[in-house]
Amino acid sequence: MNNIAIFQPMFVVALLTVVVTLRMYFTRVSAMKKFRIHPQKAQDTTKLKDLLPEEVNRVSNNYNHLFEQPTLFYVVVLSIATLGHVDSVYVICAWAYAIIRIAHSIIQITIDKVIVRFMLFILSWLVLATMIIRESIMLFFTI
Repeated sequence: MNNIAIFQPMFVVALLTVVVTLRMYFTRVSAMKKFRIHPQKAQDTTKLKDLLPEEVNRVSNNYNHLFEQPTLFYVVVLSIATLGHVDSVYVICAWAYAIIRIAHSIIQITIDKVIVRFMLFILSWLVLATMIIRESIMLFFTI
């Protein structure tokens, strides 16, 4: 299988991060203007969160989440491709991961139902763990 196929879902997750970054920028700046919050108050984002509406904070929370678990996804995808182990199972897992992360972002940014978000989080971890465990078996037990 072509190694490039696994990069498409990886870049979808990266593009999701770009979209959420832009949304965070526009919602945060707009809210800061509306509530007359001086930009210097954004120096400490923990204090800024107390000054901004919940819907603005949900976007920034999601932005932060996109730099947690997905960073491991990027490393795993790059490793699988570099080692030349890309196959249909990995590509399907990578697409499943990307789709689940998009759903997670949509839920968190809009309705933010924690139980739904948590289920999507666990599901994305199961997909990622499948990729990690499968590649580990290939690395350590295949000659």
